[in-house]
Amino acid sequence: MSARFAVGDQVAVKLAFPPGHIRTPVYVRGHRGRIERLCGVFGNPETLAYGGDGLPKQPLYRVRFPANRLWPDYRGEPRDLIEVEIYEHWLEPVSEERP
Repeated sequence: MSARFAVGDQVAVKLAFPPGHIRTPVYVRGHRGRIERLCGVFGNPETLAYGGDGLPKQPLYRVRFPANRLWPDYRGEPRDLIEVEIYEHWLEPVSEERP
């Protein structure tokens, strides 16, 4: 499987709450970030957790989020970032024009 996103691409994390073993933290769902790197391609942990084969394999990205966008009452430096590793099936492309 080839990677859909490149370093620097803006993405949105799907706002979804499926039951079961999910590797995508709730606090980033529905938020926008930027691809920092492609970590590799791995078996899907959401199916592996239940004894599945993990196929199709999924690209795993490290995504950067401004901390003050994740937590509006964040009191740290405005330039502080949070990096989260997220599988591709949780990400959607975002137009640069979108606020």
